[in-house]
Amino acid sequence: MLTAKGAATRGRIVDAAAAEIRERGIASVTLDDVGRRSRTGKSQLFHYFPDGKEQLLLAVAEREADRVIEDQEPQLGRLSTWDAWQEWRDVIVERYRRQGIHCPLGVLITEIGRHTPAAQEVTGKLLAQWQGRIRAGIEDMKAAGEIRADVDPDRAAAALIAAIQGGVVILMSSGSSKHLEDALDLCLDYLRVSSR
Repeated sequence: MLTAKGAATRGRIVDAAAAEIRERGIASVTLDDVGRRSRTGKSQLFHYFPDGKEQLLLAVAEREADRVIEDQEPQLGRLSTWDAWQEWRDVIVERYRRQGIHCPLGVLITEIGRHTPAAQEVTGKLLAQWQGRIRAGIEDMKAAGEIRADVDPDRAAAALIAAIQGGVVILMSSGSSKHLEDALDLCLDYLRVSSR
């Protein structure tokens, strides 16, 4: 268990590594860069991350996964009207437009290894949390009679996440957010039609 000071130091290291990766790309970042930016020495880096760079990258991936959810708030927690859904859609599109062709989380998970249990756990936790929040919004809309009773909230939430992620992959390879916007709009249109 870390002390408050230890947790702050560890957090500073993770934040520094995340900033370095966002600015320079994962391939260019060294532990020396992270140490300089976080004002910590190698001994401190290895105290908090004894397994080295891979363990630090995993901590950064966990932080970036948390940011995916944080960047959608407060809209993600208020999906109880069609206006709120549209606002959330716009937040998603803007977030990924700003991100552009660089996806720190995707790169980190790839670098750590998509097939390692630790990377799968980070991805699984993010998807479960994200899908749960979207599902809750769909359930609220169903309870209000805004979405047809036979729509499966879990499947609809999963489809929305798949639409976002597919659109983001295309955005990263093409630089255009059009596919992301169209995929989200079609999913929301489906939910709206379900209310008629």
